[in-house]
Amino acid sequence: MELWERTSVLDVLDDLLRGSSGGGRIALVAGEAGLGKSSLVTEFARRCGTRARVLWGGCDRMVTPRALGPLHDIGRQTGGLLADRLNAYGAQEEIFTAFLDELTGPRQRPRPVVVVEDAHWADGATLDWLAFLGRRIGRLSALLVVTYRDDEVGVEHPLRGTLASLPSTIVRRVTLPPLSEACVAEQARRMGRDAGTIHRLTGGNPLLVTELLKTDGDAVPGAVQDLILDRLRALPSPARELAQLVAVIPTRADAAIVASASELVDLCIGAGVLVPAGDGVSYRHELLRNAVEDSLSPARRASLHQRALGILSQVTGIDPSRLVHHARLAGDSAAVLRHARTAGADAARQGAHREAAAHYQAAAATADRLPEPQRAELLEAYAVEAHLTGLYKEGLQARQTALAIREALGQPEEAGENLRWISRLAWLTGRATLAWETAARAVTLLEAGPPSRRLAMAYSNQSQLYMLAYKFDQAVTWGERARELAERLGDLDTAIHVTINVNTARLADGDTDAWTAMEQTHERAAAHGFFEHGARALSNLGNIAADELAQYAAAASPIDRVLEYAKRHDLDGWIHHILGTRARIRMERGDWSGALADADAALRRMGLLGVGAVWPLIVRGRIQAAGGHPEALSTLDEAARQAAGIRDAQFVLPVAAARSEYFLWYGDTERAQEEARRGLALALSVSRQPFVIGRIAYALWRAGGTDPLPATIAAPYQMMITGDWDGAAKEWARRGAVFLRAKALSGGDRSAAVEALRILDGLGATVAAEHLRAELRVRGLSRIPRGPRRATAANVAGLTARQVDVLALLADGLSNAQIAQRLTLSAKTVEHHVSAVLQKLGVANRAQAAAAAHRMNLQEGEAGRQGDPR
Repeated sequence: MELWERTSVLDVLDDLLRGSSGGGRIALVAGEAGLGKSSLVTEFARRCGTRARVLWGGCDRMVTPRALGPLHDIGRQTGGLLADRLNAYGAQEEIFTAFLDELTGPRQRPRPVVVVEDAHWADGATLDWLAFLGRRIGRLSALLVVTYRDDEVGVEHPLRGTLASLPSTIVRRVTLPPLSEACVAEQARRMGRDAGTIHRLTGGNPLLVTELLKTDGDAVPGAVQDLILDRLRALPSPARELAQLVAVIPTRADAAIVASASELVDLCIGAGVLVPAGDGVSYRHELLRNAVEDSLSPARRASLHQRALGILSQVTGIDPSRLVHHARLAGDSAAVLRHARTAGADAARQGAHREAAAHYQAAAATADRLPEPQRAELLEAYAVEAHLTGLYKEGLQARQTALAIREALGQPEEAGENLRWISRLAWLTGRATLAWETAARAVTLLEAGPPSRRLAMAYSNQSQLYMLAYKFDQAVTWGERARELAERLGDLDTAIHVTINVNTARLADGDTDAWTAMEQTHERAAAHGFFEHGARALSNLGNIAADELAQYAAAASPIDRVLEYAKRHDLDGWIHHILGTRARIRMERGDWSGALADADAALRRMGLLGVGAVWPLIVRGRIQAAGGHPEALSTLDEAARQAAGIRDAQFVLPVAAARSEYFLWYGDTERAQEEARRGLALALSVSRQPFVIGRIAYALWRAGGTDPLPATIAAPYQMMITGDWDGAAKEWARRGAVFLRAKALSGGDRSAAVEALRILDGLGATVAAEHLRAELRVRGLSRIPRGPRRATAANVAGLTARQVDVLALLADGLSNAQIAQRLTLSAKTVEHHVSAVLQKLGVANRAQAAAAAHRMNLQEGEAGRQGDPR
């Protein structure tokens, strides 16, 4: 097959293959649908000939992706140990090790080329495998080629984190461009077609160019749907029905689907509707298959899915996730229940937690058909995966239902386990009373039976609740009880869990040796496959460093590490917590656009629910308040409502400090004192951490409160209160706290105050800066610099005035060309401005930028001011 304008890219792949003899290489082939990624790698594989052994796998577009889909494809090619491990649904480590053994086989084998197609549809376990392979391929003589649609991989797409984790020194990114106008014109000329029309309709997309040029006559269809549907209508009815059946099967139809219809297959291939694919058939491209599938009526589509389900369920060794896909779209609830439990268990074993949760959720919808013990087991399995993927409310409901079943069946051990899980999920959803009640019930119920791992974990859960409530002595006491029982039973899972509790309590209480212990616990958890524990160890380390120790620079490293770790291990339930922590670290360090991007991403993932929402709301509310956003108070009100449900001081106190700060800036000093005074009373009743007490004590003093302040205030806060602004500023600088340094400098002489204003103006903190300017005038300081012009100061994302202009028009829906015309700029300059705006706002596309503009009140640009009579 002739490939147009792809010679240079094929040469790049060929160079990488040659270079892989001295160590592995990775090629990331990106482009929109229809640009020829599959054709490119197919041609490359052909050119490899005997030089390489090509192992080929693909990801499918299914309701719930199949776990390790590409590896299953490769396992069918290789057979041997890899196939055995996959067919037995072995643990991730076993499967990945078997794959490495396959790559490092006998020396006489040709060099391996591993192709993974359509990685934008990859499941979590496949992303784990890619990350695993990426970290090791540099030591192998192999080439990994990954194709994906870059226009479908946004900022939060799981693939983005995986690609970022690949070693940059061996990665080559290859982006396929559309065909040039000259190329399209040449192909159109050969076929006697109008070049301008072809290019205008296709944009240089090779698939569309090819399909349009294959049509007969002078009339050119306006869309790809017309192309394939016209060919479909020309087929005899039986062949058309076969093509429609193939259209509801992602990627390709197996031999079993078309085994008894060889003549019809030939008709479809001859008409250009289908193409041979392995031992079956497929559409030339997913765009074409989607077009046919979308053209079917809902009833017809469901009927075809039912037919595919009937055929594939008879195939030995079929991936159960494929059966679930067809069962769900056929509306066959009995088949969903039957196959989704198997698919969920397989996905969970392979570390694909998002997919496992989706399968179990589908099965749970009709779980009342099962006998009660099996129904409880299904709900409990679903709750575990829901917890790992952040579906806390759903997991809590599943556990509560399972508890009722276990109690009715008279199963105290299982009931106790459910009570412990309910406690954890209730805390995560902001239901503190339920969390403490069920934690105590779990211990009481399980202590009535023999010593068990469930009892050890119930003890550890109590330790964790006390640790989270700043009751560190009780946390250690319960922790020691859990550790002793876990070690006696050989329960490594609980032993690691409780070690994290105890060391978190020690570190928050000032024992700096616990930092190293937490790092070691993370490594131990990861080495033994307890990936959630590994995430919690690093996450707690970053949280304590930021909150209780105020070491913002030091906190950044473990948080950045754990974010990549959580993405790599498909721990969605942790990602929004980590983003909330990173948001507050970034805010204190002066990266407000990054802080807002993290806060917004966390809230998009979690919504306004419990623990995961509090810190993102605090960060968003403080930045909104500093920049004069009208929604600031309502954001902080919501943060207060969420924190009240949790009750723990670690959430209530930062909200109180943020609200006191808001009322101070907006002139209500009485309310500012009230918020801080109430917070200080709580802090003194539950905490002995100097920075926890110092943060709220400083807020009270700053609001004009004359209350006696406790002696247990951290040094930099104490220095700010006693007037040692220079010492405080230096200490905050050492800790990486840009915003707190500005607050310290604001209490100094003129040069210090000017520096504070420079920081605040640079952050876009217009209200905070104007409040400081008013204070300086009262203090009698002269020659205080004015703030920046409103167009820049009105935003908190660090945009220039011209970027604000561009964003205003972008938010109105104007194209780059229209923006260029309106602002008298070149299209290229506008393109650069738009790119900078997206980067500063931390968003992936124009729609998200427009939404951020309206949300943060950033849309006041020169274009908007032209019609302002003021």
